[in-house]
Amino acid sequence: MASASMAASPGNWAAARQGTGVAYVEDPIRAFAIATMFWGIVGFLVGVVIASQLAWPALNLGLEWTSFGRLRPVHTSAVIFAFGGNALLGTSLYIVQRTCRARLWGGEEMGWWLFWGYQFFIVTAALGYVLGVTQGKEYAEPEWFSDLWLTVLWVMYLLAYAGTIMRREEPHIYVANWFFLAFIITVALLHIGNNVSLPLALTSTFSYAAPAGVQGAMIQWWYGHNAVGFFLTAGFLGMMYYFIPKQAERPVYSYRLSIVHFWSIIFLYIWAGPHHLHYTALPDWAQTLGMVFSVMLWMPSWGGMINGIMTLSGAWDKLRTNAGLRFSVTAVAFYGMSTFEGPVMSIKAVNSLSHYTDWTIGHVHSGALGWNGFITFGALYWLIPVLWKRARMWSEALIAWHFWLATLGIVLYITAMWVSGIMQGLMWRAYDELGFLQYSFIETVAAMHPYYVIRALGGVLYLSGAILMAWNVFKTITAGEEVEEARVAAPAAQPVPAE
Repeated sequence: MASASMAASPGNWAAARQGTGVAYVEDPIRAFAIATMFWGIVGFLVGVVIASQLAWPALNLGLEWTSFGRLRPVHTSAVIFAFGGNALLGTSLYIVQRTCRARLWGGEEMGWWLFWGYQFFIVTAALGYVLGVTQGKEYAEPEWFSDLWLTVLWVMYLLAYAGTIMRREEPHIYVANWFFLAFIITVALLHIGNNVSLPLALTSTFSYAAPAGVQGAMIQWWYGHNAVGFFLTAGFLGMMYYFIPKQAERPVYSYRLSIVHFWSIIFLYIWAGPHHLHYTALPDWAQTLGMVFSVMLWMPSWGGMINGIMTLSGAWDKLRTNAGLRFSVTAVAFYGMSTFEGPVMSIKAVNSLSHYTDWTIGHVHSGALGWNGFITFGALYWLIPVLWKRARMWSEALIAWHFWLATLGIVLYITAMWVSGIMQGLMWRAYDELGFLQYSFIETVAAMHPYYVIRALGGVLYLSGAILMAWNVFKTITAGEEVEEARVAAPAAQPVPAE
């Protein structure tokens, strides 16, 4: 383990890392950072478009390619797999080299292969959505040819990551690497298990899923919920455990708690998928199993939240001066909130009201916008000056504007969906004195309109903040103050991310 005195600035610029002699791979990581911003804006923009289509259906334009049904998976995949995926690949390749004090396995060529291969997957998948070539599975829409390409790419990603760890100079494997490894390995298992399909022909773009009926639904939501659990949770927790100590210049609050957090999450999350299928043809015991494990997840999730927030012990004053750190800490708060709300919504009595309503949409976006979005923004605000050898971000004021615009956007979005979702569920189950439904379905749709307008406004604010960030990043790269090594300090004691 590196001593506290070794915890210095994390920048390695072109050739050798001062004091270690390791020439880290960085150019592909810079590309991943830029791609994260680009796809984030694309995903947020498409989200605003489809949110507006729900409020004003004429915006579908009467064209199949611009309809809500075609653009909705473009939005979800752009935000999850393009914005989130590029952030995860870029930060994981950065972190594993620094915490292992080893050059990326496969070198610069491997980094570029992963970058361009992943961008190719994103583009082919998005074109399929717009053209109507999809499997029709939530979070798993790409057809068989895109899935095969991603499988090959993901194997290379695992080899690069695990190979770097195997050749490490640092004997200690920092906890962030455990979370990233769990993310990589489990997503591979989920992807292969849920995408076993039979193409109509080798020249066909369409296929049939191998498992059908309730078995297919069970496998899909085993995949779907654990895509949230391991892609959107475990991977981003790896980011949290590295970048919050770096930004706060403090060691992780409790390294022991981080290990308990890891193993509890890994064991419990994989069983929670059946709660998406309450009151369906799935056997009742399987539904109950999913509910029980979902409720149990609350404890380790909040353990991780406490660990992230308490890392700021003795450094709370930095929230006044470090705008990027505000994103990271607020992200952990949203993580705690959404990981409490999720188990509550998995309880059958609550789910009978919330299922199929906009409450679920609000829950998903409190996690996606608040947790995944904010932890990514916080990481990038720390990483951009380091990667481009700048003293700091070009404008702290723009970071503050971004924070408040995005926060207000999230608040408008999720409160509108909470209120409309609960109202929606209550209207669907309301009966008159004769036992007939009190509201027709179209009446419930009409009642949603003002809330859909508020949601679209929230999305516009969130998108506006991201555009400000993109401009700030551009100016930092092109006009920022150059230094030999970015003045971004490391935590003061081990166990911390070693350099």
